[in-house]
Amino acid sequence: MKHLIISPHIDDEILGCFSVLDKDTFVLYCGVEDRSYVSKEERVKELELVREHTHFKYKILGNLVNSYKAQDLISAFEQTINEHKPEFVFIPYPSYNQDHRAVYSAALVALRPHDTNHFVKKVLVYEECHVVFWSHNHKRSFTPAHFIPVDINKKTESYKLMKSQVRSFRSPEHVHAMAVLRGGQSNCKHAEGFEILRWIE
Repeated sequence: MKHLIISPHIDDEILGCFSVLDKDTFVLYCGVEDRSYVSKEERVKELELVREHTHFKYKILGNLVNSYKAQDLISAFEQTINEHKPEFVFIPYPSYNQDHRAVYSAALVALRPHDTNHFVKKVLVYEECHVVFWSHNHKRSFTPAHFIPVDINKKTESYKLMKSQVRSFRSPEHVHAMAVLRGGQSNCKHAEGFEILRWIE
């Protein structure tokens, strides 16, 4: 697979990396859970609706949401990287969300130069609306240096298929606004922005 997206939850891949969701992409979800307003089974059904439109492949790990620990994720990340040998790996920005921070930390370890692990040439950090609305990191803000054009209509329509996850603070209108902003920064109509952790040609 050309792309590997490490997604803390079902929906992070759409919100942050829709521009690369296609048949050459594998998404590793770190967990899924029952909630009072939606079951685990319903979440997976929503995921399947999106997958039918975008044709990516995926795997869901059995971690307990809101309780991720970096040390428990590293081995699964390494196994997935070695199995699929991607050229690009996309990881979440370590926002206020504790699961995102754990995933980011584990991914940094799994992606380190190592003599027995597949070496990924391009490692990128993706953003979502909540990163802009409330950044916990006072030392730095999300600063994209790589941009990928995105079909914003297809992105928002796919996002709406995950009905249980559409919220006011990450509404389709906010998703659209983010794409306009990153598009303006990159001379595109609509785009997604990424930080670069490693880029080797």
